[in-house]
Amino acid sequence: MFKDKVVLVTGGTGSIGSEIVRSILKEQPQVVRIYSRDESKQFFLQQELKQFTNIRYLIGDIRDKERLSYAAENVDYIFNAAALKHVPSCEYNPMEAIKTNVLGVQNLIEVSIQHNVKKMIAISTDKVVNPMNTMGATKLLSERLISAANHYKGSRDTVFSCVRFGNVMGSRGSVIPLFKDQIRAGKSVTLTHREMTRFMMSIPQAAELVLKAARLSKGGEVFVLKMPTLKIIDLAVGLIRSYESTVGSKFNGEIAEVGIRPGEKLYEELMTADEAERAYQNNEMYVITSTINSSLQEYVGFTKAEHQEYSSLNADQLTLEDIEKLLNKYNLGF
Repeated sequence: MFKDKVVLVTGGTGSIGSEIVRSILKEQPQVVRIYSRDESKQFFLQQELKQFTNIRYLIGDIRDKERLSYAAENVDYIFNAAALKHVPSCEYNPMEAIKTNVLGVQNLIEVSIQHNVKKMIAISTDKVVNPMNTMGATKLLSERLISAANHYKGSRDTVFSCVRFGNVMGSRGSVIPLFKDQIRAGKSVTLTHREMTRFMMSIPQAAELVLKAARLSKGGEVFVLKMPTLKIIDLAVGLIRSYESTVGSKFNGEIAEVGIRPGEKLYEELMTADEAERAYQNNEMYVITSTINSSLQEYVGFTKAEHQEYSSLNADQLTLEDIEKLLNKYNLGF
């Protein structure tokens, strides 16, 4: 799909964005343009990928439509991983979240139409389902903008779709780096609630399924990636065990419950029961079709989804042993 093509990845130095870049590079694209506003992250990624001569590093913000338009010239595919993602940060700075997650996405849509991009795939989040915080509300609106773009693009052929998934293990801002820092320092591991559950997957898994969704996309869909759930307290215990087995001494801190933060949920949802009405599934993902066009006749290997919500309460839950295996597999422990 990407061989000899020009690909733009916005937010391309982030955890998911940079993994999408690494995955696309394996398919011999003509060039990958990495677009982000953080010059330090760009420098470090440039050092990591210095053997590749088909990468361009572009400083810019998706809020800046003119800069974005220059970056998107002659581009075949766009992946948008740029967003304000931290729930408390968005809660206290809602207008900033709107500028990036809503207005920035609209800029991307208009630039994609302007340059007749083949496909624009945006990364979304489980926080959009029944949103109770600013981050979720802005990302839900961005999903709606992207879905609707398929119907006002005029004669252009651009396909717009979203990929929705939960937390990514080890990504920037995830609890794993925080817990590890607390454990190393011998401090209490701060847990918001002992019954809190979250969807969880690895960074490589997330990027792989994003590219699969890009290949399948016809326009207007939301791809919901299937993933296991875990209790956050089990993740903390797994990291403590990893620390103790690695350093050979007992962790003397404790797990301290500090309360749910503003805008935070006890459990997360990836698909509502209403969305399931127009959804199809295979072993890896659900496809929620557009409310305007729910035809999925061209999708091979998908069956009608069950009429039920998909939440971290009713999904398969990882055991503590499963979590420890994942931490070891992806080198996320100590």
